[in-house]
Amino acid sequence: MATTELTPLDKILDLLLDAICVVDAEGRYVFVSAAFERIFGYAPAEVVGKQMIDFVHPDDRAITLRTAAAIMGGRPESNFQNRYLRKDGEVVHIMWSARWSEADRVRIAVARDITALKRGESMRQALHAVSEAAHAAQDLPSLFEQLHRIIGGILPATDFLVALHDRATDRLQFPYVARGCAVPPGHTEPAVDARIAEVIGSGRVVQSTATVAEASTHWLGAPLQSKDGTIGALVVEHRGKVGYTGADGELLQFVATQVSTAIERKQAQAQLHHLALHDPLTDLPNRNLFRHRLKATLESAANAKTRVALLYIDLDGFKQVNDRHGHPAGDLVLCEVASRIRGCLRGHDLAGRIGGDEFVVLLDALATPEQGMDIAERIRAALGPAFQLRDCPVHVSASIGVAIFPIDGEDIEQLAKAADHAMYLAKKAGGNRIRPANGDAAGR
Repeated sequence: MATTELTPLDKILDLLLDAICVVDAEGRYVFVSAAFERIFGYAPAEVVGKQMIDFVHPDDRAITLRTAAAIMGGRPESNFQNRYLRKDGEVVHIMWSARWSEADRVRIAVARDITALKRGESMRQALHAVSEAAHAAQDLPSLFEQLHRIIGGILPATDFLVALHDRATDRLQFPYVARGCAVPPGHTEPAVDARIAEVIGSGRVVQSTATVAEASTHWLGAPLQSKDGTIGALVVEHRGKVGYTGADGELLQFVATQVSTAIERKQAQAQLHHLALHDPLTDLPNRNLFRHRLKATLESAANAKTRVALLYIDLDGFKQVNDRHGHPAGDLVLCEVASRIRGCLRGHDLAGRIGGDEFVVLLDALATPEQGMDIAERIRAALGPAFQLRDCPVHVSASIGVAIFPIDGEDIEQLAKAADHAMYLAKKAGGNRIRPANGDAAGR
């Protein structure tokens, strides 16, 4: 009967997809199968005689040595996991089955590459975390910070930035910039990076690699899409041997989609909040917001022992504008009145609209009571020139009452009553004048 010649054992081992490794008592490789090169990137000849621990990821070396000692002590291991650094610098996740041969004084181990499984698990966890963060974040800065941490756990991302495109001004804003990105927070130069401009312009993922002096920088950007088009870009960047893959681009695009939804939701919430606290016609603070700011300012002034002025402004002759030219024309005049009042104020002052043709002004930190009167006069004078309605100029003036804290009142109610009464006296005296709340002054 014919006999079959068997393939030598080492040739059979080389056919296995898992790597067979033999390590001596001093921790040196004495044998690795051919699969070792596929998994770790090193040919057998490059590792035989070398210390096993030198190839382990630095963060996993301590636990690897403890596990190796336990195996050598007679406790076999069937599913130990750690990370190695491939020859190309990429991290690989390995699951080991190992036991100690006392007769041969070596550890015999089987290494299975579970990097793809680990990546899939990490990505599922990360995508869930991204969705949770996008839904639960209280504000966009905290969301961006959370996303940076999440993405950094699954993608090489030394640098991370969010770029938003302001269509009205055609400028880029950077609400979040982390680590080594060249763009500082708040920078608004248009098209600061051609790659970002390409992402926003094309609405697709863009990646690039630049190599300088053998050091490679890898860049990946995904568009932030809204129902109205591309509103910005999400960018990651890192330096190293391994670049980004198509799968990395798909992952970043998923994150960008979640970010886009969160941005739209937060912007809608911010818009609703703004509308609730501002006059829809002039965009000045409404009665509620103005009262809140006035209360806070009076409390601060009481502690600092400083003066505050409250101005009540009522337009003279505004009813005739509506009667003669219609309410749309009256609305235009009110918007221009608001603009002229703003132009008379200092940076920390506040103007509000509390009624049809009634405005209020809060003047904080006055050097003297007379300074409040001076600003009131500036407002009165600014409202003097004609308001142009199509080809028809119209004139309105203002009656202004001025109350000083704490002279004319020590709380909101007292101060508001004093300013309102002073305004009434100014209007009763013929309008187009300023009336202080204190004394019998005729005003200006």
